[in-house]
Amino acid sequence: MARIARPAPAVRPENVVLVGIRDLDPAEREHARRFGIRVFTMREIDERGLRAVMDDALALAGQGTDGLHVSLDMDRIDPDEAPGVGTPVRGGATYREAHLAMEMLADAGRMVSMDVVEINPVLDLYNRTAELAVGLVGSAFGLRIL
Repeated sequence: MARIARPAPAVRPENVVLVGIRDLDPAEREHARRFGIRVFTMREIDERGLRAVMDDALALAGQGTDGLHVSLDMDRIDPDEAPGVGTPVRGGATYREAHLAMEMLADAGRMVSMDVVEINPVLDLYNRTAELAVGLVGSAFGLRIL
């Protein structure tokens, strides 16, 4: 599918940005290094702040593109907030950080597609992760308090 209607690659590695990473397996680390994928870790968010990281991430992902695809990985969020995920790792984004990232994405006005991944209903508690995901998608599409 990646080669349909366009020459490969369908996505340039310099436009792939990972935000809020706190754990990568060795193969993922190697791919990120080899292809020059920009990885913003939770440490970088802690040190620089989410706003600065998101500004950089949006600029990199959108450079020379017609729009952005967002893959919202619910594993990125701390398991205290999103318990129903495939690979929970402590130290992830808070509820507010997750919403702020999606709100900033909406403010940028460049998103053309989105998917939500890594929700495991069997592991969820009272549908908390699924409900959070719905709220985050709303924020990404511009849902606001005022």
